Amino acid sequence: MKFTLSWLKDHLETNASPDDISKTLTAIGLEVESITDPAEQLKDFTVARIISALRHPEADKLQVCKVESNAGELQIVCGAPNARAGLFVALAQEGAFIPGANFTIKKTKIRGVESNGMLCSFEELGIPGDSSGIIELPEAPIGSSVAEILGLDDAVIDIAITPNRADCLGVRGIARDLAAAGLGTLKPLPLPSTINHQPSTISVTIETETCQQFIGCHITGVKNAESPDWLKKRLTAIGQKPISALVDITNYFTIDLARPLHVYDAKKLSGNITVRNTKAGEKFSALNDKEYTLEQGMCVIADEKAPVAIGGIMGGSATGCTMDTTDVFLEVALFTPAHVATIGRELQIESEARYRFERSVDPAFVEDGAKLAIAMIQKLCGGTASELVIAGKTPEWKRSIAFNPDRVKTLGGMDIPQDIIHEILASLGFHQPSTNNYQPPSWRADVEGEADLVEEVLRIHGYDNLPVLPLPHLESISTTAPDRTFAAKRLLAHNGYLEVVSYSFIPHAQAKRFGGGTESLQLANPISEELSDMRPSLLPNLLAAAKANHNRSLKNLRLAEVGLTFQNPTPSGQQMVAAGLITGSITTNHVNGVLFGSTDSAVDAFAAKRDMLALLASLGVNKYEITREVPGWYHPGRSGAITLGKKIVLGYFGELHPALLAEFDIDTPAVAFEIFMDAIPTPRAKGKARPALAVSDYQPVTRDFAFVVDAKITSAEIVKAVSAAEKNLLADVRIFDVYAGKGVEDGKKSIALAVTLQAPDRTLSDAEITSISGAITASVSKAVGGVLRA
Repeated sequence: MKFTLSWLKDHLETNASPDDISKTLTAIGLEVESITDPAEQLKDFTVARIISALRHPEADKLQVCKVESNAGELQIVCGAPNARAGLFVALAQEGAFIPGANFTIKKTKIRGVESNGMLCSFEELGIPGDSSGIIELPEAPIGSSVAEILGLDDAVIDIAITPNRADCLGVRGIARDLAAAGLGTLKPLPLPSTINHQPSTISVTIETETCQQFIGCHITGVKNAESPDWLKKRLTAIGQKPISALVDITNYFTIDLARPLHVYDAKKLSGNITVRNTKAGEKFSALNDKEYTLEQGMCVIADEKAPVAIGGIMGGSATGCTMDTTDVFLEVALFTPAHVATIGRELQIESEARYRFERSVDPAFVEDGAKLAIAMIQKLCGGTASELVIAGKTPEWKRSIAFNPDRVKTLGGMDIPQDIIHEILASLGFHQPSTNNYQPPSWRADVEGEADLVEEVLRIHGYDNLPVLPLPHLESISTTAPDRTFAAKRLLAHNGYLEVVSYSFIPHAQAKRFGGGTESLQLANPISEELSDMRPSLLPNLLAAAKANHNRSLKNLRLAEVGLTFQNPTPSGQQMVAAGLITGSITTNHVNGVLFGSTDSAVDAFAAKRDMLALLASLGVNKYEITREVPGWYHPGRSGAITLGKKIVLGYFGELHPALLAEFDIDTPAVAFEIFMDAIPTPRAKGKARPALAVSDYQPVTRDFAFVVDAKITSAEIVKAVSAAEKNLLADVRIFDVYAGKGVEDGKKSIALAVTLQAPDRTLSDAEITSISGAITASVSKAVGGVLRA
């Protein structure tokens, strides 16, 4: 959504700078993507006048022009067909950068004739306009700024609008939010008091539920012409090409008030207008110069012969307005968002009207929008307006939402006085019909419940005012899946991870890389090519988030997400996964009392393993096995899988494969883990509580063993073999050393364990200890071929 600073000030009384406006917009949820100053980009272009233009001696299509400039008289070779004596032009002198052509002007010779600059077209300046020749400027002082003459000396603000904020697809909606945030005062929108009325010769009938209301007006005796400079400059500044006053007015209302309009050349209409559904096979030629074959059930505006517009999307070329138009029929209508979105996708037509209608247009602003549009048409083009032709009615939009102001604190975490809460909601247009009830304004179809009202208060009051408080300690974790999912998020945050919430869609190539990419998981109508497949893993989005942060010099990261992954399109193919990613170095850092790593030590597989096991332990998993069978996106020698037995895989951890990091252009070490939440066993039912903890009063005994085994044998296999040797007296097994090198033959390694033995009712005798030690040695030898190291 683009607009200029002066345009915003039509609706907002403010002295705020563009920088202040940018910061406030972002703070209230309207992210500013850019603020550009065209005057800075066009600073090298000045006004000049052609003194003479003579044919080039060596080229019929070139002219040698003598040009009056602020640097004196210059000779410039020009190929534009409209170059002529007396014309005021846009001059680029030596050293000027041409943005539309991406080069810098140098003194040169063209076909043997010296040229000391360039006379520019709109395209060469990088702005919309007729570029069949050079720009023809109005008479202006020599050397003055071309940007100023063209009205491009106004800051252009571009903001990203989330799909729910349809009200901010108009400049007035943005001004309203800024006024509520305290950055100025919203100016009243003056409605015309009187309109010249005459009977309309065109009637309108609605025969489809996809159009809720249609207000038309027949205006005769208009004179279409170029728009005034102020209107052309505003449209040009936001990248739209001015066409004619009648068409520009409709484009202006779309951007200014988020109110799409359409004007028909009334003399090209055949009889009255009907808003109806199409019959299969009907043809329609649109204003984009394309012909469409319409399927049955699409909403169209039709005269008595054929469709003249696709409802809410685009008008037709047959009834479009030209400079010869003298009678127009104005359309101000309301279409159902879902239908506009569906038809727009099917026909693959993009338009400013469709963009707004599919997100919802203010249902209470149809008649007032018509009156304002009629007044502007009459002001710029003259004419006599008919009475309003009204079909359909305003849909019911009023609704009351129960709201407890205390929810701002309990749900949003801010303790805001009730009078300020009411003031914020009132400034946004919310009406309070009764105590603890609020009625959203007609332009806020996205506000549906109490949480939405809390969000409105929080964003206007300012998320920067949110107090920083420690997370409360979790006393226990419920056994239900939603509660365990919430607990996983809390525990990851407690351990220093920043939560990522990403789309469930990823590029096809990434989906294939992570084991997905099947046809059944590809979207029929993806938002974009980068969001074409359902994700089989959370890691691609975490890596993309890491890369975005790396580009901003934030390389030591802990990112996590808990969400669904998709293995097939059935319900059973969905898995709830908790994944974490650590990149860069682990710095000495306390997070809620936990010390992570040492100063600037590179992340390794053990960092991911530690955090994964801590999360599993919090979710009730204390017994497990570790194997090497991991997917291909992990480093094969520095990763592992956590399993229950041989069949249940709880998750993976370890270093990510260097080739994968190269694909994401990540140049720092990175480790990750994935926990499959649905694979975690649910605790035993109530009534089957664990037995009381039995603590022996007798002294434990620890014996150390060092086994030489094949290098491919894992520590987990040895621990399992030791544990199988003695069920009752073995209290603990802990590996404390792994060695390979001098003294151990090639292809072998030495693994040292500390085994703790303890009886609940006696002190173990030497004979018992010797017997158990022999059983351990035999078990390890049988299971993995291990022998005691000499």
